[in-house]
Amino acid sequence: MASGFLKGTLILTIAGFVVKAIGSINWILLSRILGGEGIGIYQMAFPIYLLLLQISSAGVPIAISILTAERLALHDFGGAKRVFNISFTMLTITGFIASLAMYFGADWLISSGLIAESRAYYSIIALAPAVFFVTWISCFRGYIQGYEMMTPTAVSQIVEQLLRVIVMLGAAAILLPYGLPAAAGGASLGAGVGAFGAFLVLLYYYYKLPKASSTGESYDGPRESAKEILSRLLSLSIPISLASIMLPLTANLDLLIVPRRLLDANFPMNEVTELFGYLTGMAVPLINLATIITAALATSIVPAISHAFAKRDHEGIYERTAGSMRLTFMATVPFTVLLYVLAAPTVTLIYNAPKAELATQITAFSIFFLGVHQVTTGILQGLNKPRIPVINMGISLIIKVILNWTLTAIPWLGIGGAAWATVADIGFAALLNLIYIKKYTGYFLDISLLWKNVVSAGVMGILIFMSYHYLTDILPMWINFILTGIEGLLLYVIIMVLLKGLNKNDGASMPLIGRFFR
Repeated sequence: MASGFLKGTLILTIAGFVVKAIGSINWILLSRILGGEGIGIYQMAFPIYLLLLQISSAGVPIAISILTAERLALHDFGGAKRVFNISFTMLTITGFIASLAMYFGADWLISSGLIAESRAYYSIIALAPAVFFVTWISCFRGYIQGYEMMTPTAVSQIVEQLLRVIVMLGAAAILLPYGLPAAAGGASLGAGVGAFGAFLVLLYYYYKLPKASSTGESYDGPRESAKEILSRLLSLSIPISLASIMLPLTANLDLLIVPRRLLDANFPMNEVTELFGYLTGMAVPLINLATIITAALATSIVPAISHAFAKRDHEGIYERTAGSMRLTFMATVPFTVLLYVLAAPTVTLIYNAPKAELATQITAFSIFFLGVHQVTTGILQGLNKPRIPVINMGISLIIKVILNWTLTAIPWLGIGGAAWATVADIGFAALLNLIYIKKYTGYFLDISLLWKNVVSAGVMGILIFMSYHYLTDILPMWINFILTGIEGLLLYVIIMVLLKGLNKNDGASMPLIGRFFR
């Protein structure tokens, strides 16, 4: 695995953690400024905002990244620039229309009853400029990622979040004396300011990209017309967009099925609401946090695979696939075991909800499957097969619905049944992806390496379980939790080295610390 590829993954991972941390602090502070009612007004505008972003730009960054990487692999710098120009023109038009629709449609959204809270008007119109700027930055991010440069995306994400939070908190505090609607609207302004700041960062990096004249390379092959480029852009972005829609669709189906089946199992309504919150509001966010590394890996693998695919470099495709899956194992298996063993202190310390332990323990198994699914989806997209993950997610969604309906209504399973349905859903989708990866690259799971990861994580799990419970009466929970987590990761690495699952070459290929292993 090329160190540049790993460096890109590391950079995006660090940025992901920084953005999450800033967002968490912001949410706490904003909640204190606006209170529950103000947060409710603020949140009312977001579904329509996200829908318009989905329509105007979803799937486009990855599509641009794929097309750009293909052309750069052939040294067609002019073709890559044409991809950007055509994409930028298209997104400027769609983003402008969507932004105007949100601004001038705010009155209608409220009067028609689509948004029941009339006080959300200022929040809606304040978010309108963000739609336009987000479509712009999606174009720049996709194009620059096509050069396999992840630093610009990472820096722009951090700048976007910082500016967003500063404006959000400042405007909310300043406008609070004028009422909650004004304060919520002020908070919503942060999205647009943050997006514009990210745009300026990306514009800076855009002008630093290598030009065709500076590379000494030239391309004499056929050139696609604007119509052909636009057609390919849409053929790639639409399936990718549909894949992103599957996640909220799954959440909505959970909302329709799980509470109803818990009621059928004779759980009282107040307990149904509580149990549903444990799964969707507590366990699932922890899974998403635990897969930040594989989410970054999925982003950086797309242009790397596209580059090799355009050159018909089958060996390069296989090596990139095998290397990314190797990293996926190491980024998911130990965290699956850590969250399973430390579920109780995790939900107690973070949420003060010890009853969320069961849902969290079961859902922890989906860390591995979600990581595999994310990365294999990126590989298939890089191979110009974006429809396959969508179809696979559709099939697994049917299985989830069946299992949700069946298992959740079993009284002794309850919310645990819904959690197992979630694990089965993502696990089956990941398996289907792997089957197609085998078909197109020749790679399937490295069973020997996976087994070493499982054994290492399993032994780690047993040892930290004993360690944590031994120290329970000696140390405060939070200190015990942190020390046990660090101990677990160190044990995992040591056991992996002993089993020869990690070696000197793995260390040498790592960014930042690689020089110490050479």
